[in-house]
Amino acid sequence: MTFKLLAVSAALIGFAVTGAVIPGICDEVSPAAPVKVAAARQAVTAPDFAGISNWFNSKPLNIADLRGKVVLVDFWTYGCVNCVNTLPHVTDLYAKYKDKGLVVVGVHTPEFPFERSASNVQAALKRHGITYPVAQDNESKTWNAYSNQYWPAQYIIDQNGKIVFQHEGEGRYDEIDRTVARLLNAES
Repeated sequence: MTFKLLAVSAALIGFAVTGAVIPGICDEVSPAAPVKVAAARQAVTAPDFAGISNWFNSKPLNIADLRGKVVLVDFWTYGCVNCVNTLPHVTDLYAKYKDKGLVVVGVHTPEFPFERSASNVQAALKRHGITYPVAQDNESKTWNAYSNQYWPAQYIIDQNGKIVFQHEGEGRYDEIDRTVARLLNAES
């Protein structure tokens, strides 16, 4: 074994043991603690949807027109297993609260070239039973507007257009449900 191979092996073992993410190699994350903004004056105004090439299940939407609603923006791509694992929870949340004022917007931002195909995205929506609005963000303009870095990622926007909850990765489903219910003054 060469010295270089030993060094690379040691580095990879170190990353595995510490749970670190190797930039450019591993873009998926394990569940992380959500970022919460305690007071509305500290909350960041949600960016608008930018550079969307297609809208599925909806006419084009913008954040300003969604004021007065609670909005869950879900960044995902159909080729990401972690994203696919979250979809049943997102669709269940939509079914539970859509008549109480929740709007879910899936932002499909592709990681690989084949995920840019509108017909592939449409097939994924059908396969996963997604009926809420989905924006196809092929140029990552909405992704960049949110300074997003991970698939999947969820952002909850309050009725005033402020991001009040953010979470990357899988999990925190009960907390997301409680946050939406609290904002809607609904039973979770």
